[in-house]
Amino acid sequence: MLGLMQEQPLLISSLIEFAERHNGEVEIVSRRVEGDIHRYTYRDAAVRARQVANALDALGLAFSDRVATLAWNGYRHFELYYGVSGSGRVLHTINPRLHPDQIAWIANHAEDQVLCFDLSFLPLVQAVHSRCPTIKHYIALCAPDKLPADSGVPNLTSYESWIAAQSTQYQWPTFDENSASSMCYTSGTTGNPKAALYSHRSSTLHAYAAALPDVMCLSARDSVLPVVPMFHVNAWGIPYSAALTGCKLVFPGPAMDGKSIYELMETERVTYAAGVPTVWQMLLGHLKPNNLKFSTLKRTVIGGSACPPAMIAAFQNDYGVEVLHAWGMTEMSPLGTLCTLKNRQLALNADEQMKIRLKQGRAIYGVDMKIVDDAGRELPWDGKAYGDLLVKGPWIVREYFKGEGGNPLIKDEHGVQWFPTGDVGTIDADGFLQITDRSKDVIKSGGEWISSIEIENIAMAHPAVAMAACVGMAHPKWDERPIVAVVKRVGMDVSVAELLKFYEGKTAKWQIPDDVVFVDAIPLGATGKMLKTRLREQLKDYKLPTT
Repeated sequence: MLGLMQEQPLLISSLIEFAERHNGEVEIVSRRVEGDIHRYTYRDAAVRARQVANALDALGLAFSDRVATLAWNGYRHFELYYGVSGSGRVLHTINPRLHPDQIAWIANHAEDQVLCFDLSFLPLVQAVHSRCPTIKHYIALCAPDKLPADSGVPNLTSYESWIAAQSTQYQWPTFDENSASSMCYTSGTTGNPKAALYSHRSSTLHAYAAALPDVMCLSARDSVLPVVPMFHVNAWGIPYSAALTGCKLVFPGPAMDGKSIYELMETERVTYAAGVPTVWQMLLGHLKPNNLKFSTLKRTVIGGSACPPAMIAAFQNDYGVEVLHAWGMTEMSPLGTLCTLKNRQLALNADEQMKIRLKQGRAIYGVDMKIVDDAGRELPWDGKAYGDLLVKGPWIVREYFKGEGGNPLIKDEHGVQWFPTGDVGTIDADGFLQITDRSKDVIKSGGEWISSIEIENIAMAHPAVAMAACVGMAHPKWDERPIVAVVKRVGMDVSVAELLKFYEGKTAKWQIPDDVVFVDAIPLGATGKMLKTRLREQLKDYKLPTT
């Protein structure tokens, strides 16, 4: 017997319809590429999203055709999120920090038909457009009077003139909720990039889950600043969860420095922000020397890479801001875990609570996970056993677009398919995950595991250290030994001996790095993650100390 409920597919268009109808007066504020602050409402955004849908119809785009973006976080990009996906096309957000060769490859692989871009990225478009034969239409996200006189890009149209010619009336189509809604390519640190192809169902379920109290805890009482880019896994789903909850949205545009972010937070009374550790380093670096405080910010979710304990402590102890440590992947839409305390843990002292907050957190409903040994056997949740992390759920990929890389899933002894994350970690008895490494970055010394993340976190707690990356180096007796590459803070100094002594009492003696190498910079990928493969290349001539 089937239930007697109405059948309504989970479609992204339903999110913006709900926001318009029930929270239409709520503000969306954007710092524009033009430099000024733009304000309007969810009601205005919904009207313009319908114009986008009509404009795509006028271009003759078919169902599931791809529309690419090279754009900052802003209201026009937000309109494309809904106008493209809502009309049945696929929004393809491209990371502008990638190399032009990668961008051209990605656009061709996706067979993009339209490219919408902020004028900041005009040089990038000029560099790749001749190599992207499938793109027939180029839309600059600006007003007509901002178009350059000679852009060098064929048939370049301004976004405002493109949608202005269209009706504000549009009936969002109804179709299978499993239809593709958007796509995002991995950064391709090894081999060609691969695309996660999200569905309307997966993105809507993810939006629901992300807003839950033990996850991002978004509500209509929040003013939310997504610093995480809209080209990076749909800004962690915030543009969808925001429409679902009716919270105020504040978009930072291209101004990502600490001063600009802080001023926007204060002016717009931001209560909640999301971003990667490198951005928050800049923000904290602006606050301390200027003796500034937050007047409204209460929570920040930090993900993309492990958050250093010193950063969590600074936010909490110096500024009264709760840090929500998160973990996920492009292949997971991206949220997998988020670190919020359970009821009984509220009675723990501050030090014990901090030990928990340093972990990546608990799985959110919709995600299941386990750790396994080299033979695929599940390991205990005791907080001690290290294993390869596997995940499954309704917003986790089963394969990549066009079958790139083959079938990534692996079957367990019960025939259940799991996605191998490439991460190594532990899970404690309360279900809290702690990522200890990427599988390719694991350091095994004398048969024992050493967590490169733990080594990095200790170094980052030293006041003279701006950034640290731990890698393993070949050793004749122990197979591998850790060293730590360090970037010093401007105007500060620390010696190798001082930093190695700093490790004493903070980790087991045998886990202390054998050496410290000072570098000018640690290579970062397009999403702000450290590129240890490139760091190893830079250190290929390095020799471990012999004493």
